[in-house]
Order: sequence, then C-alpha cells, then structure tokens
Amino acid sequence: MKYIALIYSAPGSSPAYGTPEFGPFMAAYQAANERFAKDGVLVAGEALEASSTATTLRIRDGRTETLDGPFAESKEQLGGYYIFDCPTLDDALRYAAMIPTATYGSVEVRPIQNLQQ
Repeated sequence: MKYIALIYSAPGSSPAYGTPEFGPFMAAYQAANERFAKDGVLVAGEALEASSTATTLRIRDGRTETLDGPFAESKEQLGGYYIFDCPTLDDALRYAAMIPTATYGSVEVRPIQNLQQ
C-alpha cells in the first residue's frame, strides 16, 4: 500500500542555510533518502517552496476563483512530502520517523486511496 508522509514545520524552526546545524540536517536527509531507496519503499519525494508561493483554487457556482497563499491559516507549513510503498502503516510510520524535520516539526502519514480497485 502507498502512504504519503506530509512534512510540516513552522517557518524558522529548522536549521537555516549557512548555520553550523544546516550541514548535519541535510546529511540526515541524504541518509534517510538513501535508506528509503535501499529498502525499496521510496516512490517519490520532493521539497516544496514556501507556502507564500502557493495559489489556492476553488470552483463555486461554476466560477473559478484563485487566492494567493494557502487556504488555511496555520503556524506550520507543508514543506515537502514522501510517498512510500510499504506493507503496513507501522512500516510507513517507521520510515516517516527517519525524516529529519520530524525533530523540528511534524510528519503526517496517510494512506493513499487506490482508485484502481
């Protein structure tokens, strides 16, 4: 089954580029990515630009509306994701716990619906 791990953190909570903590933080991401690939569970994963670059779209009464920024206000922003292909939720949670931002923010793991069934 496929699971998505949505990575959230508050702006400024993770090590910033140029700080002594940034190198080890990125090295931890590289190690996690290598582990995910080695174990054959990594389907996809990307970092996202800041939520201030988002455009939210909705259609109401046949009219398309777009809004700058995220739809919901929150302290934490969606910063990236991974998609894992794992036999169980426990396995997906084990891999999600290896995502370095989990130390500074949170990682939401959710099963992906299989609409092919």
